[in-house]
Amino acid sequence: MSTELWRWEASALTAAIRARQISSREAVASCLHRLEKVNPAINAVVDVLGDEALDTADGADAAVARGEELGSLHGVPVTFKINVDFAGRANTNGVVAFKDRVAQFDSPPVANWRKAGAIPIGRTNVPPFSARFFTANSLHGRTLNPWNAERTPGGSSGGAAAAVATGIGPLAHGNDRAGSVRYPAYACGVAGLRPTIGRVAAFDATSPEDFSAATQLTFVQGLLARTIRDVRLGFKALAARDPRDPWWTPVPIEETGNARPLRVAMFCDAASGLVDPAVRDAVRQAAVALADAGYDIEETSPPRFEEAARLFFTLLRTEEAASTTKAIEQLGDEQLRRARASTMAYASELDFAGYIKAFARRASMLREWMIFFERYPLLLMPVSWELPFPVDFDQQGDAAVARMLTAHHPMLAVSLLGLPGLSVPMGLSDGIPVGVQLVAGRFCEELCLLAGEIIESRYPPQTPIDPRI
Repeated sequence: MSTELWRWEASALTAAIRARQISSREAVASCLHRLEKVNPAINAVVDVLGDEALDTADGADAAVARGEELGSLHGVPVTFKINVDFAGRANTNGVVAFKDRVAQFDSPPVANWRKAGAIPIGRTNVPPFSARFFTANSLHGRTLNPWNAERTPGGSSGGAAAAVATGIGPLAHGNDRAGSVRYPAYACGVAGLRPTIGRVAAFDATSPEDFSAATQLTFVQGLLARTIRDVRLGFKALAARDPRDPWWTPVPIEETGNARPLRVAMFCDAASGLVDPAVRDAVRQAAVALADAGYDIEETSPPRFEEAARLFFTLLRTEEAASTTKAIEQLGDEQLRRARASTMAYASELDFAGYIKAFARRASMLREWMIFFERYPLLLMPVSWELPFPVDFDQQGDAAVARMLTAHHPMLAVSLLGLPGLSVPMGLSDGIPVGVQLVAGRFCEELCLLAGEIIESRYPPQTPIDPRI
């Protein structure tokens, strides 16, 4: 039994460890064995913590033997992105120049999962500066999508998604600004939660300065898992208080049992006309699953959708022209510089008056969305208008990047407004993962999770898988 523990959900592992049916060492050793077997093919984990993880597992088993109070993730093997501080290890963010940027302290996501009893077994790959929808860099190499090596595993949590999909660990930390949890989850056929801004604390002491205003309002810490049940379990532990983040908000995470929102807004009408038929079918199939469970589905559009989506990169281009963009030009690899140039060509740049007005526009858009959620507590729409893109699609020039970013408008609008979004897998289309996105009002992640479980019951997870490359 113990040799197959890598297949188990986090919730099953921690329950069995508490009941002394299995040991934490067995669970960790099983996942490390799986990592050793599959990671060379996909390069999802770029910093393996094997010996440290086994030592921590022994300590976890000793705590069980002593009858100590155990955390909600006690003994569960997990991974963290290599773009957050992990004490004693380098926060490289996929950049060669940062390979020696060793953290002294754990970032809040690392600290909170450790407090809950989780055991880090590895750190996962990202694109340089976590700034592409494709996970490859000059320092750690390329991560492959375990379903199809010719498709992106997503970015920037591409390593995290590939690790979960292949059974390296049942839970993976991720973070999301432009879709960096939701898109890799979508691309690799797993579930991924982007929480509300302020729900999960964040801070990296290795960063030279705090983020700009737009990033503070859009960038969140989240997680990926193979099941919605595990997403919920990991999310609660991740959202614990940490005083280092002034945005963290003490809103209780409330489970609403079998409560159902009266209405769901179904949105799958891209102004660009680029909706892939498989994506449209997935949204409609998810709507049927929800309707069969008692939800009232109405096809409608959220307010000022295109405006919100386009404003995301306009604000980032305006703020980062003198900071991140220059750092990328100096320290990024050639692929990142090319992708960044095309991304900036897609976006507008505001003058100071326009920049101030843009934040006022954002506030008015968020107000309209919150009123929208009063009528439709849940929004069902794609993660992207298109299936996961071919590898390095962002290297094909400005027109290709414009198409890609337009396809990603369902993620960008949600990001701009700091709202929660859940990526839910729904199987495959010609061997390529496909799924949907559930969005709710601020701090209403539970509505997304409840609906996600209903969709999941109709379309069960197809992971973990052996890499098909």
